[in-house]
Amino acid sequence: MSGEWPVVAIDGPSGSGKGTVAGLLAKRLGWNLLDSGALYRLLAFAAGNHGIDLTNEEALKVLAAHLDVQFTHGKGGQGQHIILEGEEVTDVIRTEQVGAGASQVAALPAVRDALLQRQRAFLEAPGLVADGRDMGTVVFPDAPLKIFLTASAEERARRRYLQLKNKGIDSDQAQLAEEIRTRDERDSQRAVAPLKPADGAILLDSTDLGIEEVLERLYAEVARLGLTE
Repeated sequence: MSGEWPVVAIDGPSGSGKGTVAGLLAKRLGWNLLDSGALYRLLAFAAGNHGIDLTNEEALKVLAAHLDVQFTHGKGGQGQHIILEGEEVTDVIRTEQVGAGASQVAALPAVRDALLQRQRAFLEAPGLVADGRDMGTVVFPDAPLKIFLTASAEERARRRYLQLKNKGIDSDQAQLAEEIRTRDERDSQRAVAPLKPADGAILLDSTDLGIEEVLERLYAEVARLGLTE
């Protein structure tokens, strides 16, 4: 299903650093980037805008199929900007509340089916770095390189706390850790596309690693497989 162009599938729980490292790796390789988590966050956010309950699977399926979203880049290709129905939502969809909603709608089979082909359409020349929770297990099962990136709940909560602090947002680190554990449990135990390492995936714990160290390890794997040739 990965077609003629190579895919690096990076899966893992929230706060593992997969989004950041996926963006850096895609930039370094000059490949396309799929932030699949953003699609589910956008759907949860759009559902709130349209007054759709997050348990209404049929309505969410329709909304997912017609989601008016654009992924753009800033000047010089710096930074990703997300436009939903003409509105800049890059930052607002990154709240814990929207993240929890995204986890909830992602557990619905009809929603995942509606977004599946949309995600696969991101695969274009010269290649794709895809990050999410089921990139290697469901969306791109034939990807030549699959990574499962994780970190302890405490470390992920610390990262999220610092991220929010830098944006001037007050938060409670202990509460963030509890929210992360709850989301991990829901994502790993859901009936459809549960969060788990794909067959053949390289497991990488980033708890004690800096983002540059993670990036170098992933780039080394890409080079080892000759995916850039």
